[in-house]
Amino acid sequence: MERILIKDLGEHIGKSVSIAGWVSVRRDQGKMVFFDFRDRTGTVQGVVLPSEELAMAVAKDIRAEYVVRVGGTVNARPPKNVNEGVLNGNIELQVQAIEVLAAAEPLPFDMSLTGYNLDLPTELDHRALTLRHPKNQAIFKVQAIIIDSFREFMKSQDFFEFQAPAMVPATAEGGAEVFPIKYFEHKAYLSQSPQLYKQIVMTAFERVFSVNKIFRAEPSQTTRHLTEVVSLDAEMAFIDSWTDVRDMAENTVRFILDSVKTKCVAELTLLGAEVPTMIEKTPTMSLAEAFAKLGLPADKDLNPEQERKLCEVIKAETGSDFVFVYGYPTKQKPFYVYPSKENPDVNEGVDLLCRGVEWLSGGRRINDYKQLMEHVDEWGMDPKKIEMFLEAFRYGAPPEGGFAFGAERMTMQILGLKNVREASMFPRDMNRIDGTLSTDKKE
Repeated sequence: MERILIKDLGEHIGKSVSIAGWVSVRRDQGKMVFFDFRDRTGTVQGVVLPSEELAMAVAKDIRAEYVVRVGGTVNARPPKNVNEGVLNGNIELQVQAIEVLAAAEPLPFDMSLTGYNLDLPTELDHRALTLRHPKNQAIFKVQAIIIDSFREFMKSQDFFEFQAPAMVPATAEGGAEVFPIKYFEHKAYLSQSPQLYKQIVMTAFERVFSVNKIFRAEPSQTTRHLTEVVSLDAEMAFIDSWTDVRDMAENTVRFILDSVKTKCVAELTLLGAEVPTMIEKTPTMSLAEAFAKLGLPADKDLNPEQERKLCEVIKAETGSDFVFVYGYPTKQKPFYVYPSKENPDVNEGVDLLCRGVEWLSGGRRINDYKQLMEHVDEWGMDPKKIEMFLEAFRYGAPPEGGFAFGAERMTMQILGLKNVREASMFPRDMNRIDGTLSTDKKE
């Protein structure tokens, strides 16, 4: 018999069907055995009656996470037993045959929806198992929509997708927070950002975007930092101002939020998440104005506590969970960021904050080759190591700019998670690559 997906069982009431999936829950009630079966599309309750002797003989040994093929009849539940608003809450599968496809050892902890309560290290140590839990699956279904909707919106705006390399001869943003790698007899690095490559590709295709893994060797153990993240990057040519970049970024975020609200209703409900509010026009202020808003003297950047407080103030004043901040010190940003013509000490870069956390960094880039070379010299860059990048500007590049999001951080903020590691399937940080790294042994 052809396999029926669990989400489609409601179309087969009164009929014999075959399903395949995992056992989520087993419940013994008198002489009957109840199961919750799940596949990639959802869950259904099944019951084995004492009269089904062959099925009962198999069912007596089955426990959670067994993989099974089940044959039975789809029955409508009595009105008093209907669970409104739940997939298959109006039906039940009367089991007549069970085939064990794969057995499972006893679980190391409770995986039921109500009993699941692990600390984060334990959850990550057992990621191969905890990914099966509905709440974790909901997180990554939302993240998939975030990435898909970023792609969808970029393509709707005539952006061309490309894939940037993960191994690079030089760092895009300078500094020591990179992972060096041995590249045959040479030294290379894992990429901090596709920045230089998306600018190169921009000079050929005008509007480009990428979805890339990036690597940051930041000695950080905060709730918002990872060493490997998914970066959603965009770059666009023929801009008139950094505000063109801001507006494109704002429209991108709005599209992503609308997509999540529309396509992830079940996941948002399960996680008890409220999507951040983006008002008609997101508040925008300079860094100096942000410090003044907080009643503080101006500084080089906002620290995490100041970002949190600024977002609280903006939320109270406007109802927006978002705020753009621009005008950072030029010397605090990478060499390619465009300095303001009115005040070259600050640049035309912009960050987007949401609920106290930076979501986006972007702005206008230098497109004039002579000015770019001056910055290469001032920032102490080796022009030979970025020769391919410089060649793109030596032969004519239009006024341009771009932005980048971290998919995990966006997921964390949209869903109100406490730690960005919850929003990474296999998080990497200073202390973890799959399992916890030993502090007394290095290999």
